[in-house]
Amino acid sequence: MPKLTSPNLRRPNRSALSLAALLMIGCTPPDTSGSLSPETPSAVPEALLTSIDNQWYTESAAVVAETNRQVQRLALQAGSAKNIILFVGDGMGVTTVTAARIFEGQQQGMSGEENSLSFGKFPFVGLAKTYNVDAQTADSAGTMTALISGVKTNIGIVGLDQDAHKGDCESAAGNQLFTALELAEIAGLSTGIVSTARITHATPAATYAKSADRDWENPSMMPAAAIAAGCEDIASQLVNFERNLEARYSGIDVDGIEVALGGGRREFLPNDPAANSRDASSSVEGDRNDGRNLVQEWQALYPRGDYVIDQAGFDAVDTDSSENLFGLFNESGMRYEADRQNDLAGEPSLTEMTAKAIDILDNNEQGFFLMVEAGRIDHGHHANSAFAALSDTVELSRAVQAALDATSREDTLIIVTADHSHTFTMAGYPKRGNPILGKVVNVGSNKPALDEDGLPYTTLGYTNGLGFRYLGDETNADMAYYSKSVAGRQDLTALDTETEGFHQEVLVPLESETHGGEDVAIYGIGPGAHLVTGSHEQSIVFHVMNHAGNLFEKASEALFLTRPQRRQ
Repeated sequence: MPKLTSPNLRRPNRSALSLAALLMIGCTPPDTSGSLSPETPSAVPEALLTSIDNQWYTESAAVVAETNRQVQRLALQAGSAKNIILFVGDGMGVTTVTAARIFEGQQQGMSGEENSLSFGKFPFVGLAKTYNVDAQTADSAGTMTALISGVKTNIGIVGLDQDAHKGDCESAAGNQLFTALELAEIAGLSTGIVSTARITHATPAATYAKSADRDWENPSMMPAAAIAAGCEDIASQLVNFERNLEARYSGIDVDGIEVALGGGRREFLPNDPAANSRDASSSVEGDRNDGRNLVQEWQALYPRGDYVIDQAGFDAVDTDSSENLFGLFNESGMRYEADRQNDLAGEPSLTEMTAKAIDILDNNEQGFFLMVEAGRIDHGHHANSAFAALSDTVELSRAVQAALDATSREDTLIIVTADHSHTFTMAGYPKRGNPILGKVVNVGSNKPALDEDGLPYTTLGYTNGLGFRYLGDETNADMAYYSKSVAGRQDLTALDTETEGFHQEVLVPLESETHGGEDVAIYGIGPGAHLVTGSHEQSIVFHVMNHAGNLFEKASEALFLTRPQRRQ
């Protein structure tokens, strides 16, 4: 019988998980008549009425009562998640969530602070420790491997455990991890990946690839020794996912990833202008130096599938009949949400891609597994553009809402989390309703607050990075990289810091802003979501999904059934 031999083979400690659920139920006030929640009881001492009649009191009490009901109901449904959707806001730390919530609310005419993003209303929230095995502040390769495989690993490697070494092809042997997507595929579920980054970038790559270096997206990025040793580039692993999985676990017959949508066409095309897409932005779009055209290879493998590169092609896909959908909408990463209207051929939004992916995947009565990444949140932060990062976070919220609208709370587990944070800060003492992208105006004042040097300052800022830019109405945050870094305070007196092209100041000048090392939030709703609680290693996310969907058990049964003696 083929074996799942990676370290994350161990099943979750069911007794520990059950105990956590029982403790949570025991610590939550029951929703009984005569309690103070959510309605005012008939007989209450007058001294207590002030609090009970307060809006903040009654709203929060109602949340506790509803959460208690959901815990008791969902605790009985462990293992019954037919569908699982994992949303990853790349770089979406807690400060990003808070600022995006205010940003969205102010766009809708509110003061902003009271607003909630779609996933902010989820009943269960926990914290994840994001460090890599060898790094205090993590990168996306190691963190996404933890999220999707249940095993923390080293910085810069994809789908391998900590015994592998970055850049060492041969160290991958024997250290490959299985992923939730692979287990779902073996178990007969439909599978999909969606990203606004390159589909071969670290986060989406961790769902399907095994690579000793996250940068090995195509062979031109690989050392000759790695190619000679037989390591396969990440783009090739995506196209050959079905074949590779069947080779790893002999005897199984899977049908491959049904939906893959994102950017990164250059990783799939040969370095030949004849292979350019019709909307190529470079004179030679492809980066592959091995002569392979992986788009053509994918089309040969899936002749009934749809390959699309623009909005029109995407819109034309019939979700009822499409068996496989492969979309590559940009040479590199897709555009920032705020910049999407400038794409000549048109790009679908993250919300549109999420909705279409679900419409295709839910054709499978056994269920599906979908990973959706808002990859450009991370890139906006790296460019010190709060506007870009927050705009893409709001778009992620819309995509989550689309998933909620398209699925049932009864059979679909949805988890929203981040792989890591950034050096993004929200500070000063701005009054409520002050523009989140604006300069600090203190409570009781109508003028910007001044620092010790007599200069105004913004609520949002970064510890390090490229620093201050004033690019007017420029919506492409990556334009920041075309000029040298600028550190220290600037005179913002006459500048509109709320404009799209304003990039925040930094303390430490770097070529690009770095990640942050603090914990990130995990939000959960649906069967198994009650396990999203407390502060844990990031790898727990895999185990929550596994517990909710019985992925390991279903995959093991499928592998067991492939034994020849079972067919007699």
